[in-house]
Amino acid sequence: MNEKPVKRLPLLPLRGLTVFPYMVLHFDVGRARSIAALEAAMLNDQEIFLVTQKDTRIDEPEVDDIFEVGTISKIKQLLKLPGETIRVLVEGLERGRILEFIEEEPYFEVDLVTPIEYDDAEIELQMEAISRSVLTSFEQYVKLSNKISPETLLTVNSLEDPGRLADVIAANILVRSEDKQKVLEAFHPVERLETLYDILIREIEILEIENKINLRVRKQIDKVQREYYLREQLKAIQKELGESDGLAGEIEEYEEKIEKAELPEEAHEKAIRELNRLSKMGPGSAEGSVIRTYLDWILDLPWNEETEDNMDLKNAARILDEDHYGLEKVKERVIEYLAVRQLTKNMKGPILCFVGPPGVGKTSIAKSVARSLNRKFVRMSVGGVRDEAEIRGHRRTYVGAIPGRIIASMKQAGSKNPVFLLDEIDKMSSDFRGDPASALLEVLDAEQNFAFRDHYLELPFDLSKVMFITTANTLDTIPRPLLDRMEVIQISGYTEEEKRNIASMYLIPKQMKEHGIPEKGLVISNPVIGDIINYYTREAGVRNLERQIATICRRAARKILETKKSGVRITAGNLSRYLGAPRFHYDKAADNNEIGMVTGLAWTSVGGDTLSIEVTPMIGTGKLVLTGHLGDIMKESARAGFSYIRSRSAEFGLPEDFHEKTDIHIHIPEGAIPKDGPSAGITMTTAVISALTKIPARGDVAMTGEITLRGRILPVGGLKEKILAAHRAGIKKVLIPSENSRDLDEIPDNIKRKVEVVPVETMDEVLSHALVRLPEPA
Repeated sequence: MNEKPVKRLPLLPLRGLTVFPYMVLHFDVGRARSIAALEAAMLNDQEIFLVTQKDTRIDEPEVDDIFEVGTISKIKQLLKLPGETIRVLVEGLERGRILEFIEEEPYFEVDLVTPIEYDDAEIELQMEAISRSVLTSFEQYVKLSNKISPETLLTVNSLEDPGRLADVIAANILVRSEDKQKVLEAFHPVERLETLYDILIREIEILEIENKINLRVRKQIDKVQREYYLREQLKAIQKELGESDGLAGEIEEYEEKIEKAELPEEAHEKAIRELNRLSKMGPGSAEGSVIRTYLDWILDLPWNEETEDNMDLKNAARILDEDHYGLEKVKERVIEYLAVRQLTKNMKGPILCFVGPPGVGKTSIAKSVARSLNRKFVRMSVGGVRDEAEIRGHRRTYVGAIPGRIIASMKQAGSKNPVFLLDEIDKMSSDFRGDPASALLEVLDAEQNFAFRDHYLELPFDLSKVMFITTANTLDTIPRPLLDRMEVIQISGYTEEEKRNIASMYLIPKQMKEHGIPEKGLVISNPVIGDIINYYTREAGVRNLERQIATICRRAARKILETKKSGVRITAGNLSRYLGAPRFHYDKAADNNEIGMVTGLAWTSVGGDTLSIEVTPMIGTGKLVLTGHLGDIMKESARAGFSYIRSRSAEFGLPEDFHEKTDIHIHIPEGAIPKDGPSAGITMTTAVISALTKIPARGDVAMTGEITLRGRILPVGGLKEKILAAHRAGIKKVLIPSENSRDLDEIPDNIKRKVEVVPVETMDEVLSHALVRLPEPA
């Protein structure tokens, strides 16, 4: 194969288009270089070199972005279009190979050569054979593709030149530009036909697979269309017979329900759309059952149902007092809400959070709130919930999807303004399925919950009129953003007197009724109730107290039946026969003033308690020994108190080097119980001073407070529970930080009359009250 002499022509790069010899086509030109090349070609016998660029995404191709082989073409027609675009009609003449780029600006100009093809008699039979194979494959391709006209097939069959045959077929089959370029670059007819044959075989295999897929899909579509036609016929027959059974009847029933429900506009439109989808499905369609369930949920929700609040403040107060003793803060907040509702009709529902230890009545007071307001009550426990979908629901794309528990509870309530209790909100957790606490942010935000969207419903539901009440044992585990949305009401433990009243007024009558004991069949006096509280329960609430009373009722019922007596009286003498030996004991105030022994006060999850702190100095090397299962904070408080004593050793009459020759052992009894916190700081310091100075500490004085290195007393928490514990132990005087004076309002008046509460600011004041006498300076 030889080559013709060099020819110089302007070059026009094409994007996604390959031009073959003998091919006539038109295309649009808009790039500046391409337009310049066209203008130059019009001045040069209207010949131009058309070559495909390698990457169609490149707007301004360079030399390396253009294939080496292209087609010399003749420009037949130019037509200017709006927007500086030119439509060109060209005819391919012959192949050409770029020899050298002469110019790149303002357009590409190249020197190229066109190979000369010589007939070779030796390969005439081979060429005939490959031509027949290509023609046979092309005919098969045309039958499978249905995209090539019969005229094209006739034209191809009439061609005698093998090279031209290959070019015409390659130009008409729908393959990638890279494959067409391979055919264009094959100059020898045999090589060109072989390349084309490989491409045709591959395309035929692909088309056969496509046809198999299309046939399968068409059969399915035909089946659906046949079923639709038969259903329409069935509908017409049922209509003629006056029957409304089947899917048509179901659709009509849903239409009636939707119109009667008076849904919000968005919910109404959504329900109608889903109903239209249902009407186009078969009775046995799986998707149909999903749509029916969805429509049922929409229709069952209380979009407009609302109970009328009982605005009588006295009646509400009476109901709250009937059900619960104490809990004044909660009752006041409910009465305040009713008062505001009377003044403004559109007030949003409050979001309250009751925080307190177990058994103090957080859940039951929520029920009483609903009864006093004449509202429906619904409870949802979120303790242990880990999945966000529990709150927001699952999207309908999942199999077995259902709404979240918020929407499910609203359906259960049957009104849009219930009292909604979210129990144990401090015990939620999160994992890879999401954070339910974050999902609750929208529910418990009065500015957002008027349009709460469940993932299943995908419709806004108004929660703004719901009165949300949450309960928790502690605030520490509630995320801050969630806590910020709630109004926190602390419910502390009951005093002994409150527990006695609750037992006599509520618990004993309730348990007697449940156990079938007549009104006078069981008598438990107030002192006996006090013994049950002190020696058989240790809790902030009354849950275990109710269990003990239930135990007494069961055994009393048995005794009434066995002895045929009309009633049973429980006394301090026979109490152990019903409840067994006492299970708990409380420390009592020491009768004597002792050296190195001081009473402290502690807060626990079940109320307050007293701590007897003992200190013993020993000859040693200055060690500070701490025992009694103490936490790190408590140990740090002891070290801070000891440093305070060393800094003022002269004022306490101690040698300057006492800490080098004396070991101090601080012990708090009941070592199996962990103890921690800073509130025992002043107690341990006072006990150490008493032990070192040999001055007795008063046995009827207890104290609580955090100490600093300068002897200042810092405030602590749990003051009410601590003072109640001091009163139970017979303590006459309690020393508290002066900054805690504001908490004295929570202490019952009868307790304040029996226990003298003394606010203190410095350790000097503590020592003046706690020691029998003050130490003398050295």
